[in-house]
Amino acid sequence: MKKIEEITLLYEISKALNEQLDLKKALYNVLDILSSALNMDNGIVTVLDPFRNEISIEVAHDYSNISSKKIKYKLGEGLTGRVIQSGKAVSISRISENSSFKITKNQKRAERSFLCVPIEKGKKVIGALSVEKPYEKNFSLSRDEKLLFVVSSMIARHVINLEIIHLEKKQLEDEKNRLENELENRYSINNIIGNSNKMREVFQMISQVSSSNATVLIRGESGTGKELVANSVHYNSPRSKFPFIKVNCAAIPSTLIESELFGHEKGAFTGAIKQKKGKFEMAHKGTIFLDEIGTIDLDIQARLLRVLQEKEYERLGGHTVRKTDVRIIAATNKNLESAVEEGSFRGDLYYRLNVFPIYMPPLRERKTDILLLAEHFLKKTAHENNKDIRRFSTPAIDMMMDYHWPGNVRELENCIERAVVLCDGGVIHSYHLPPTLQTGTESDTLPALSLEDAIANLEREMIIDSLKNTKGNITLAAKILKTTVRKFSYKAQKSGVDYRNYR
Repeated sequence: MKKIEEITLLYEISKALNEQLDLKKALYNVLDILSSALNMDNGIVTVLDPFRNEISIEVAHDYSNISSKKIKYKLGEGLTGRVIQSGKAVSISRISENSSFKITKNQKRAERSFLCVPIEKGKKVIGALSVEKPYEKNFSLSRDEKLLFVVSSMIARHVINLEIIHLEKKQLEDEKNRLENELENRYSINNIIGNSNKMREVFQMISQVSSSNATVLIRGESGTGKELVANSVHYNSPRSKFPFIKVNCAAIPSTLIESELFGHEKGAFTGAIKQKKGKFEMAHKGTIFLDEIGTIDLDIQARLLRVLQEKEYERLGGHTVRKTDVRIIAATNKNLESAVEEGSFRGDLYYRLNVFPIYMPPLRERKTDILLLAEHFLKKTAHENNKDIRRFSTPAIDMMMDYHWPGNVRELENCIERAVVLCDGGVIHSYHLPPTLQTGTESDTLPALSLEDAIANLEREMIIDSLKNTKGNITLAAKILKTTVRKFSYKAQKSGVDYRNYR
């Protein structure tokens, strides 16, 4: 090899190392260059575990039947083990004449040469670089050995640089985690998920009102998480050690709601065979959450007003006035102002409830929280269904971001649960999402994809997923997609996908 060509080769190797922060990808690139430029194939980089004195394969080039995780060597075992133990290179001109190589009669291949050099960090050997090349009768291996020594020192320098980078990265991650914990303590309340500006306003209001005894009215559409806000207010308040009683006013028949809230005496009505405590009595010193407060009748509203004003009530059919020490949190998805104007909701009760209103924004107004919520529900639902699903595809994310979510967070949770049930792989794709999302976008600014473009996008997505799952192995990736390597390579090249980026 000419001097200029050798300098060019070393430059390409240096460039390949410096372009990658992933050690394995960098080493694969180096072995690719050695194979293509010098016909040095079957390259292997092995590393030494100094605590176990055990050698394992880090990367193996052109070995289709090798499993780097399973093959281990003891220090001093085999040629590679001896190179790492002694720190001295080994060059074998003809493999067939060396007893360390076992070649069966069925293995028909041309005569090969073998070279192995140590990889040294400082004065310590941390691994070895070995290659094979076609045997040349009148060619000395000393020049190739010197070249491999230079390459091994470049690899060692790259390992040192990566250790420095990883140390700095860890320090940055520690600082990031510290800042995130501070933000979480400042903005996140219990199980409410969101970091949008509107949700931060909600968190701030919860923090402000929790320590007081003020009545809270939570406004917002169905499915926005009003009950979670009520939970947060109670469990972050001085009343957290006392009962938290929830009442869904819309789910209780109007004839029974008075008995449910205030209790009844024995014989108060037909079927009242014994005395019963009401929800207000059960919530004494704690909190009562009245969900869907806008659905209750006017006569019950009058009794609620008395509880709010006088802190007292009577059981149905009883005459004893009972005092209560209860904090009231109410929630509604109705426009109470309009209900007051129409006469279906008492104005005095409305003003008593509306002491500290908290508005829960619909999901369409907090788009930045959609992916955060989706990932939370994916992790939760995948765990519940014993599935290893780790992420969403880009088209699935785009589809969720474009949808208007009339059912809000509850609808999103149901969609993710459905997608997890349908998904058999490790990725949620767009076709796993409900038909309402696939056709229900409100955006008309983007033109619809043609059939050809849609198919091309799907093919590209499947090619990328298969390469990720096989760490860039084209043969295995083609097998997963049940196609030939030639067709897979053609489709990948046409889609602009480079298999080397996934190693």
